[in-house]
Amino acid sequence: MISFLKKNICIIPARQGSKRLLGKNIKNFFGKPIIYYPIKEALKSKLFDRVIVSTDSKIIAKISKEFGADIHFREQKYCTDLIGIDVVIKKVIQDLSAKYNFNKVCCIFPTSVFFTKKNLNEAFKKLKKKNQYIFSAYKISEPIERVFFKSKGRVKMLMDKYYKKKSKVFYKHYYHDAAQFYLGWKKSWVLKKKIFSNYSNFIEFQKDQVQDIDDIHDWKIAKKKWKI
Repeated sequence: MISFLKKNICIIPARQGSKRLLGKNIKNFFGKPIIYYPIKEALKSKLFDRVIVSTDSKIIAKISKEFGADIHFREQKYCTDLIGIDVVIKKVIQDLSAKYNFNKVCCIFPTSVFFTKKNLNEAFKKLKKKNQYIFSAYKISEPIERVFFKSKGRVKMLMDKYYKKKSKVFYKHYYHDAAQFYLGWKKSWVLKKKIFSNYSNFIEFQKDQVQDIDDIHDWKIAKKKWKI
């Protein structure tokens, strides 16, 4: 395994204000608080000088510290639903930069239980100077050209010109954010560079390897996938 230990940090943003699934970030997942899994995998990878949980919760901080993470206490104004993850990571970087020297920053979500150290190694290998970020993604199996939606009670196609086209004419592969991790240069985060851009690349996951967890339905699906 290639060593990337020099000047890399991992930040796991884990606030306590989950509204749709209370206590989501430390909810029991097969015998452990779910945040245990990303902390464990990040530490096991040996890619990071520090694995840091940024939180506004003393309980989350206590649990995360027991699992080997360092703690960054986040101000309440950085813990609302309106604050983007780029703002949160930038704030942590600014708070740490006075004391620590680092140049690669990986944001891993506290409910990201499907990535492995192998995925992280692959991401580090892909991050070149020309890139701003390497992130996780999965391929969408259905052609988006056939997507439709409802507006004022009426069905509308997103792209009407494809109404009479057969599926076999759709040759492009489309992908969606797998929301497992975002690896980027410190400068990319500080300047709030766009993650999904020409200057980024991604690690491909299979659809059954990822699950965004927002509510109890998502939680149940994640447990089923984890068992498989």
